[in-house]
Amino acid sequence: MSEPGPGGRAPGGRGLPILSGSALGHLQRRWGTRWSADPGTLAAVRPIVASVRRGGDAALRRWARKLDQLDQPLRVSPGELDAAWRACAPRLRRALRAAHRNIAAMARRQRPQAWMRTAAPGVRVGQLVRPLESVGCYVPAGSHPLPSTVLMTAAVARAAGVPRIVVVCPRPSPEVLAAARLAGASEVYRVGGAQAIAALAYGTQTIRAVAKIVGPGNRYVTAAKQCVRADCEIEFAAGPSEILIVAGREANAEWIAADLGAQAEHDEDAVAWLLTDSLALAHRVRAAAPPVLRRRGAIVVCRDLEAAMALANRLAPEHLVVPRGLLPRVENAGSVFVGEWSPVAAGDYAAGPNHTLPTAGGARARGGLSAADFVKVITVQALSRQGLRQLAPTITTLAAAEGLAEHARSVEVRWA
Repeated sequence: MSEPGPGGRAPGGRGLPILSGSALGHLQRRWGTRWSADPGTLAAVRPIVASVRRGGDAALRRWARKLDQLDQPLRVSPGELDAAWRACAPRLRRALRAAHRNIAAMARRQRPQAWMRTAAPGVRVGQLVRPLESVGCYVPAGSHPLPSTVLMTAAVARAAGVPRIVVVCPRPSPEVLAAARLAGASEVYRVGGAQAIAALAYGTQTIRAVAKIVGPGNRYVTAAKQCVRADCEIEFAAGPSEILIVAGREANAEWIAADLGAQAEHDEDAVAWLLTDSLALAHRVRAAAPPVLRRRGAIVVCRDLEAAMALANRLAPEHLVVPRGLLPRVENAGSVFVGEWSPVAAGDYAAGPNHTLPTAGGARARGGLSAADFVKVITVQALSRQGLRQLAPTITTLAAAEGLAEHARSVEVRWA
């Protein structure tokens, strides 16, 4: 396997760092441990989760007032949702509808299908597909409203057939409320942070517990999801944003700098890297880089693009941008963007694939949120007398090998 080229920081002034192999170790460690190995974050959220679990609404409101300055009712009324939709500018309504259409269509195609088939004479096997009874969709607020995250979670749950969809968001903007109404959210609450995750997981007097929690968040939300996962399903760790761009010397430096900056602006823990085999491109990108990249970005000069792809697969980024010819080399990524006309922003909003993606190396095990995350696949077997008789020697022999005599007897008794 190819490795990054030798050397350390490339020469140059202050700004976006240009690195190569010998200076890479620290950044690699930072990539995979930005929240998951932070005991301080876990220590901060555990008391919040525990107090909401014990104290219900009283604790939830107390934390919401302290951390989010809540001075309104917890629940957003249906009338408020309708009013938010009516108040939307026509252009925004059209954009929300277009994005919703593409996201829901993608979700419907992703939903697993039920099937039954004959595996052997008298032996029918297959699967049922049933939606979850309820889900909680976390929508961050931060410094920007995120109606797109409502669509990426609630609209996908609705396309999967989930009957009860709960949206939580601290200080939800009119745009977020309008998107929740369009996506078919059943309930919307003005609450966020670890206290919202605890309410969804354990329930309060106002918010009934859900079967699963989905949606991105900052390090505190992500840590809270880890705290409750023994009691409530979560999708994966969708923490601070990551983008990794692999590009050769002919790439457009201004476009690359803009794409890196777009993801870096999400929050202070975001990371945005360029992997390239061209020092000349590295300097052009650094010259075009917006100020936000000076704190959250890096450029790594690799020996060749094979080495760049090897590194990208080790890092398993949330967003991976590659030239068309390198798509077959992708092994680990939350979502892939192919070619110079596929900016990550297209996936963030309107292309159809989900923007709720695994971070901190989670893409080594799975891709992004999909309709499959909102359903249960239940296996089925239906045997006739003939089918069971055919399988009986295999069943009883394996049961004997495991020392489980009653397993064998449960088959043999049918011919006793």
